[in-house]
Amino acid sequence: MMFRSPALARAVVMAAMMLLGPTVAEVSHAQAAASTYNLPDFTDLVEKASPAVVNIRTTELVRQRGGPGGDDDMAEFFRRFFGVPMPGAPAPGAPRRGQQPQPEEQSRGVGSGFIISQDGYVMTNAHVVADAETIYVTLPDKREFKAKLIGSDKRTDVALLKVEATGLPRLPLGDSNKVRAGEWVLAIGSPFGLDNSVTAGIVSAKGRDTGDYLPFIQTDVAVNPGNSGGPLINLRGEVIGINSQIYSRSGGYMGISFAIPIDEAMRVTEQLKATGRVTRGRIAVAIGDVTKEVADSLGLGRARGALVGSVEPGGPAEKAGIEPGDIILKFNGRDIERASDLPRMVGETKPGTRVPLQLWRKGATRDVTITVTELEPDGKTKARGNATPKDDSTAPASKPNALGLVVSDLPDARLKELKLKSGVEVEVADGPALRAGIRPGDIILRLGDTDVTNARQFNELVRGLDKSRIAAVFVRRGDATQVLTLRPGATSSR
Repeated sequence: MMFRSPALARAVVMAAMMLLGPTVAEVSHAQAAASTYNLPDFTDLVEKASPAVVNIRTTELVRQRGGPGGDDDMAEFFRRFFGVPMPGAPAPGAPRRGQQPQPEEQSRGVGSGFIISQDGYVMTNAHVVADAETIYVTLPDKREFKAKLIGSDKRTDVALLKVEATGLPRLPLGDSNKVRAGEWVLAIGSPFGLDNSVTAGIVSAKGRDTGDYLPFIQTDVAVNPGNSGGPLINLRGEVIGINSQIYSRSGGYMGISFAIPIDEAMRVTEQLKATGRVTRGRIAVAIGDVTKEVADSLGLGRARGALVGSVEPGGPAEKAGIEPGDIILKFNGRDIERASDLPRMVGETKPGTRVPLQLWRKGATRDVTITVTELEPDGKTKARGNATPKDDSTAPASKPNALGLVVSDLPDARLKELKLKSGVEVEVADGPALRAGIRPGDIILRLGDTDVTNARQFNELVRGLDKSRIAAVFVRRGDATQVLTLRPGATSSR
């Protein structure tokens, strides 16, 4: 379109711009301005929080080399033949020949911590103060105190210290359950011994399973050696976690760090303060995750719960009637979404408490009651032997079935030894079974929801399987039972 009047052309262009709205450049500028405006200013927050963040230095006693031989023999030589001390000999009062030299205090490590009460309680990581002879706490104002270790818990990596002082600055504690992915957080600590260093970032994720008893907070805050034990702080100035771990291939920060949720840490700290140790519950089971394939094959609907792999003989779970292959869906009325949820729930339960459990077994839920016992520091599951020679009088079938298995009956003596009611032993694993990881010597306990009683019955069950559907096979190996999913195939020729 052509305009005879330049003024008219300019008017049309201006009208079009008003109708179309702001240009891309104008929008980008406005967005940049808004983003800049919304960036947090940490200066006041750091000024208020820093006085309560401390440097922790640990030492150990190291004995110098000495005693008979070496320099002592040379000193004796100078004394006898020249009547003078050996050049560079120890001063009078130093350890003489045959005496043990006095140990010297040497630096062992450096970490961080933070004050949680005005009367001198300090929280840090257990690994920061592990095996330390002496612990020194230094405040930003350069006051230094010798700290007493009230207690530490290696399972959660939490330690509680006490210094003899009053009127100390303290950090308020937040609610780690309210933490949201994407919110701004900062860390204050002593990376590489550089006191009161501040780094900032965002919460990357919650509930990261890197330990049995802790759902860690993942952040992109720069955390390096020496930051361990320092606080993770939200924009309200509240501690929401203790910086504890990093993911690294080099030993330095690579963009992923983990913090212990402060709610979990305080539960541990309260026990340490009261008794110097942490008491946890146990129900004596080994568990694993429930995969989608296992859930589908067992009619569970969706993957959830904790799959029981083994049950300790004589333990609380066995007394409650829990069996290998059960799926624990609820503990004390709380849903178990992932296997890692169960140890945390059990660990928080006071030993001696009777707790209801909901199980999934053979296509239906079942309710039982269990009495929680105390978790020993280094408790180990009792082993059950399975080395009794098998009775070869029952000859197995010569050709693998549709699951690729050749099985044989178990003699009564072997069943009694293994404390099993029934089952068959794998002689040959081929095809689907071999690919699933089944091997000779494994015990097949169940196929789907049906207990396996003998080899003949098992092969008949396999023949009746729908080849378009996945089958769940309960396999016992050693003390552990696992559920493997197999799709029936053509009979293998060997």
